[in-house]
Amino acid sequence: MFVMNIVVTSDSEIPIYQQIYNQISQMIIRKELPNDFCLPGIRTVAKELRISIITIKRAWEELELDGFIYTKAGKGCFVAAHAPKKLYDKRDLVASKKMAKDIEYYKGLGLSSEEVIELVKNAFHQEV
Repeated sequence: MFVMNIVVTSDSEIPIYQQIYNQISQMIIRKELPNDFCLPGIRTVAKELRISIITIKRAWEELELDGFIYTKAGKGCFVAAHAPKKLYDKRDLVASKKMAKDIEYYKGLGLSSEEVIELVKNAFHQEV
């Protein structure tokens, strides 16, 4: 049996549904979740993570809206099939959306593009 390891942090600035969306979309992009893999039911995930069913439902809806998963009525939600090129396109799209939000914040701090690039380079190469 394949197990999805999803970790949520309630004290994060990132909403819980977004944390779940991020982790599952990353697993799909990295091909850790195979095409047509059946995601656990919303109630099951909510119970395991001890969060609201509504939160899981929102994450699943966002994943479906962005084409990462599809729903079969009465069967559940499944990982959508993607050609490798499509996955790279999706990866770039998701990263661009996230960056656009972050860039607005950095502009608000008065950072130049050069300063942001330097910060990204430094953060990217930091040991975690």
